[in-house]
Amino acid sequence: MENKNFLITEENVKEYCEKIGEWIRKTVESANANGVVLGMSSGVDCSTVARLCQNAGINTHLIIMPYGDDMTKSQNYKDAMELINKFKFDYHVFDIKPAVDSLQIPNDSEILKNAKKINIELSKANIRPRVRMTYLYQFAQINNLLVIGTGNLSECTVGYFTKWGDGACDLNPMRMITKREVYILAKYLQVPECIINKKPSAGLWEGQTDEEELGIKYEQIDNFILNGTSGDNKIDEEILSKNKKSMHKLNGIQIFNK
Repeated sequence: MENKNFLITEENVKEYCEKIGEWIRKTVESANANGVVLGMSSGVDCSTVARLCQNAGINTHLIIMPYGDDMTKSQNYKDAMELINKFKFDYHVFDIKPAVDSLQIPNDSEILKNAKKINIELSKANIRPRVRMTYLYQFAQINNLLVIGTGNLSECTVGYFTKWGDGACDLNPMRMITKREVYILAKYLQVPECIINKKPSAGLWEGQTDEEELGIKYEQIDNFILNGTSGDNKIDEEILSKNKKSMHKLNGIQIFNK
């Protein structure tokens, strides 16, 4: 488990906004980069990171990457545009559907015949964040930017991110920040209420929500991180199990060296 040694509160949020912004700015400058780019899903995490960067005076680009019309027809697109218009962000929209569909193993393949349905569906869903990562890195390289991550400590603790997808980035200011702290930052940074109040979702499929897929509430994960227990022994065991299973995501690539 990560050793967290600070806590963002409503009393010190201004101080931490400045600290985080300064850290991002120094990291970008040390790489001789022109700024940052991030994927905009209209969630509270990416919206908060975008505002942290902008608040610190960092050149910030947002990329909206719908799968066909799954986002543009939904409230998520309207929410993303509310943030973009409110704070005048530079942004681009790329439809990832052609790329995602071309990368899937054909449904009539022998490989899929004996596979579990849940494994097949998750393998397909995880192509989306990996394609989004590719778009972000191409855009970053074209414009001499860094890809900034948006995954928080609560997600990372239970391995709730796609390896080589939304987990891939050059820097991540949220890595040691719990979900409840994200909301404190979001409110201070005036992220639109429509984004703050919605149920967290990775957008892997229509109607998907983080907490329903995890079977654990973020409040329980945060309590476990900050207090050593969620308040429920069975939930604690589930968090520990998920953390153990996701070590391959959280640690560096294992290598033979003997």
